[in-house]
Amino acid sequence: MRTSVGAGDPVPPLLAVERLKKHFPLKSGVLNRITAVVQAVDGVSFSVQKGETLGIVGESGCGKSTTGRLLMHLIQRDGGNIIFGGKMVGAAGGLTHRELHRQMQMVFQDSFSSLNPRLPIATSIAFGPMVHGVPKPVALVRAVELLQAVGLDPALFANRYPHELSGGQRQRVNIARALALEPSLVILDEAVSALDKSVEAQVLNLLLDLKAQFNLTYVFISHDLNVVRFISDRVMVMYLGQIVEIGPVDRIYREPKHPYTQALLAAMPSMNPRRRTEQAPLAGDPPNPINPPSGCRFRTRCRFAETVCETAVPEPTAVEGADGWIVACHMADPGSGHGRATPVPA
Repeated sequence: MRTSVGAGDPVPPLLAVERLKKHFPLKSGVLNRITAVVQAVDGVSFSVQKGETLGIVGESGCGKSTTGRLLMHLIQRDGGNIIFGGKMVGAAGGLTHRELHRQMQMVFQDSFSSLNPRLPIATSIAFGPMVHGVPKPVALVRAVELLQAVGLDPALFANRYPHELSGGQRQRVNIARALALEPSLVILDEAVSALDKSVEAQVLNLLLDLKAQFNLTYVFISHDLNVVRFISDRVMVMYLGQIVEIGPVDRIYREPKHPYTQALLAAMPSMNPRRRTEQAPLAGDPPNPINPPSGCRFRTRCRFAETVCETAVPEPTAVEGADGWIVACHMADPGSGHGRATPVPA
């Protein structure tokens, strides 16, 4: 989603990620030497416009949550750049990690372990602002206001402890805590996946209301494709540490271009008996991220794989007639040499 401030002048993204990389070393032997690395995130680049919601989907182990933690600097990145609000994060003269955490917050999947069991709810929400220098009385007033904003009566919940709350109530507290520093962007990592469906719907509607009320931008990480379609403006599909497709959520869900995206969407459960999935759209498990396949990482599970898929890494290719829709597949690249690619006009 890209808007313009003038003739031909696009608004710069709130968040820009360039070639983000994280490899986890594996050690073994008597000397505990590094014998291999897990390529969790390998050269990921994308941007998020102010006010939009970017959904990130993919199988378990594809690098979704690692990407979120890298954005928050909860784990150290091995390479790449993160630019927030036009400033490079961690660079001289750029944005410090402390400044970044004032403007970017994260909500995690496990609502219980995210909260200190020894602190009352209001104190947990006020703790972040107090660390950043806000006086305690002011921070507690802000906590009460946020409890009201997320639908919890402060008179009933302010002095309770996490174990006294249900899972949905704890997640509302975590959302309030993330908003306490008045961030511009919130990363939601499987924030509703542990909730039952009725509570999940309530929290999703709450997130939409809060987005409008506080002018927020979301990065929404989830394995639930239906939830991502409901809440997102754009969707980013990851496979084995890399982006395979990114673009407008409605168009990708209607006509996915990458074979992996097609398989993911084909596996979605349907209430329509005429659309039952009778055959698995994708067989087998993803390859080992320690030693991923050469060329296209999806080729070992792709029914369209050819020799070029084994020898060459697919270049991100723009889909014609769709702004910001990018596919990393040889079939989408007219000059790749793949038998199903549209040839380059003479």
